[in-house]
Amino acid sequence: MKRTSGYRMTVSNAVADKAILVPTPNIDVQPRRYADFDTFCDALDYAAKGVLGFNFHDPRGTLSRVYPYSELREDALVAARRLMAMGVVPGDRVALVAETGPDFAAIFCGAMYAGAWPVPLPLPTSFGGKESYIDQLAVQLASSDPKMLVYPGEIAEMAGAAAARQGCAGLSWDEFHAGDQSDAALPTPDPDAISYLQYSSGSTRFPHGVAVTHRALLANLAGHSHGMKIADPDRAVSWLPWYHDMGLVGCFLSPIANSVSVDYLKTEDFARRPLAWLDLISRNKGTTLSYSPTFGYDICARRISSQTHVSDRFDLSRWRVAGNGADMIRPDVMQNFVNAFAEAGFKAEAFLPSYGLAEATLAVTIMPPGEGIRVELVEEERLSGTPRDLSRPARYRAMVNCGVPVLGMEVAIRGENGNSLSHHHIGKVWCRGSSVMHSYFRDPEATDACMVDGWLDTGDMGYVDEKGYLFIVGRAKDMIIINGKNHWPQDIEWAVEQLPGFHQGDIAAFSVETENGEEAPAVLVHCRVSDPVERVKLRDQIRDKVRSITGMNCVVELVPPRTLPRTSSGKLSRAKAKKLYLAGEIAPYQLAA
Repeated sequence: MKRTSGYRMTVSNAVADKAILVPTPNIDVQPRRYADFDTFCDALDYAAKGVLGFNFHDPRGTLSRVYPYSELREDALVAARRLMAMGVVPGDRVALVAETGPDFAAIFCGAMYAGAWPVPLPLPTSFGGKESYIDQLAVQLASSDPKMLVYPGEIAEMAGAAAARQGCAGLSWDEFHAGDQSDAALPTPDPDAISYLQYSSGSTRFPHGVAVTHRALLANLAGHSHGMKIADPDRAVSWLPWYHDMGLVGCFLSPIANSVSVDYLKTEDFARRPLAWLDLISRNKGTTLSYSPTFGYDICARRISSQTHVSDRFDLSRWRVAGNGADMIRPDVMQNFVNAFAEAGFKAEAFLPSYGLAEATLAVTIMPPGEGIRVELVEEERLSGTPRDLSRPARYRAMVNCGVPVLGMEVAIRGENGNSLSHHHIGKVWCRGSSVMHSYFRDPEATDACMVDGWLDTGDMGYVDEKGYLFIVGRAKDMIIINGKNHWPQDIEWAVEQLPGFHQGDIAAFSVETENGEEAPAVLVHCRVSDPVERVKLRDQIRDKVRSITGMNCVVELVPPRTLPRTSSGKLSRAKAKKLYLAGEIAPYQLAA
């Protein structure tokens, strides 16, 4: 294997090369630092002096590329000089399609060295098709106004079309690497300068680019290391996408600043072969740090049949931190994962629930390691804000403890008039700290709407207990309010999921206006039944189930599998599902009355 200019690699014998690849070690040759740097450039400078790094694996989990932080820094400096030669100056945005691999990593870090703001954007997904992806990129490009868009050659047609629509340069990885290098001095990194621009996973029609300073980024990265108690011989394993805050900040930037080696699967490879994730963890000889939304654990548990002897294939005994985040944490799904993989050594106390959002850089709260999933049962009336109906049996929802604030972060629960609420009172979740965002890019009105005196309105509802642990109830904007009563869509969705044949993510609940002008709950449900008579029975069964939860009739629409949209992090997007349904872009099956 020979190096050419930059970091393009010429492979003469792929089989022989793979046979001699040695992953980066778990323990560095220099003292660990817990993200105590002024800028991320300083963090990479320090990491490059050691022997740790990234390790990329193919779809079957075979190591295909070892990328030490020393090589990443070298390539990032080359990328910075190429950007400068292309006319990029401090404060310019450089949009990058976030493919998990050395190309994105080096250009992202190179943009920071050049004083520019890298902007990670999503790869295509299976939902929506070519034009939908071009539209999504074009909208985010219009918001971020970048100097250029750089992307994998495989999606050049789509990405190039989006760049042309915006009027910015469009370059494939290879075209970028062929560029000249400037010999001008690199700018001096400024801790209070913007380090990158992050679009939240739901950013579509009205995107909000979250501007994060170097100082805020490093503060949050320090929060990760102290919150998870990172120590030798910890090693990270991840399949999370680098265009989402949990993948970008938690699994790409944090390992560099906190001296951790990482093993990566591409997100699309995990989707095809989810158990390859657990294979990677099993081969890790250190203690594993690995995060996933709830659906990742759910997919793996479903892929293992009851006849499989999981201990023959997996060894999950060294999985120290099994992080949960990015969506509502389902205790039943987590228990199913424990049941499926306990034989392979997985321990329930490894679960580490957390809560965060891009506007706080990432982490707001983290469960102390070793405490696992802790649940409180909360009466439905407390969640809906209505008096208890003593004529009906009490109904409860299991609320998952999302931990305590990370280093440098405060959490408060406030009522509708902005007053602080005491423990176990449900209200809006606010946070304040050193890693809260600088602003929404070029959107002062949206910034002012959610930032008040240094406090960030997260848009989520929750409560804290007497020890300061946070419990998240749901998104305020998702709440269904009918006849003055609050209904959480998760309660409706989870109830339908208890019927046979449904999986997490098969149901989207929201409110619609009926023909008589009244609000009613609507439920879109993935239907895998082909017989028309059975479909009618299923619709009526779902309607009865929702009526038992809400006390009212609802609109039930059966839709083809894989119809309901998801965000870039894999979460169900209720808002987009409602928008597409009302616009007629989701076509339900036609059923008899």
